Amino acid sequence: MKQTIQQYQDRAEAGKILADALVAYQGRSDVIVLALARGGVPVGYEIAKALSVPLDVYIVRKLGVPGHEELAMGAVASGGITVFNESIVRDLHLSEQTMHAVIEAELKELKRREIRYRAGRPFPRLANKCIILVDDGIATGATIKVAIKALRQQKPSSIIVAVPVAPPEICKALEIQVEGLICPLQPSLFNAVGTWYQHFSQTEDEEVVRCLALTRM
Repeated sequence: MKQTIQQYQDRAEAGKILADALVAYQGRSDVIVLALARGGVPVGYEIAKALSVPLDVYIVRKLGVPGHEELAMGAVASGGITVFNESIVRDLHLSEQTMHAVIEAELKELKRREIRYRAGRPFPRLANKCIILVDDGIATGATIKVAIKALRQQKPSSIIVAVPVAPPEICKALEIQVEGLICPLQPSLFNAVGTWYQHFSQTEDEEVVRCLALTRM
């Protein structure tokens, strides 16, 4: 799905536009919005509110190679699910001890965020659910691909990716991995996600907590 959108005012406007495209899911008891923390949460909040469906947060943490942290050997996601880039692990001959240390460090931060955001609530059951997976935009697709792979292990009935902006080639690659994809703005000259917003300040923990609390009232 594409629309003639040049730029979003902010994440809230982007969420409202996505919600209009997702009206078929409104009020369905099997639907849950999972927003990638942190920037995806304000977008997901508007979608969940408009569709009258639950909102929860999904966290993906990159597992960086020690000494070269920008290079991802994998990722760990909410629910403790770990996905590895097997070629990097193999080519760099990474030991189990090395990998375990990185996983433990990232799990610690993931669990900190889980506790902060969920306030003791358990991770939602996703079996047979229709998941609307939301972020504020996609640049390389690495994070959302990990999220999709991890979520598949929870046996949902379907995964629908809903993002305000992403490069067309990324959207094309993702379409074959999910049951639906909504991305109104697909610029061929992408640059960065923030380029396509008038206001794109960092989403803080407090805003994540507030959005999640508001959808439970």
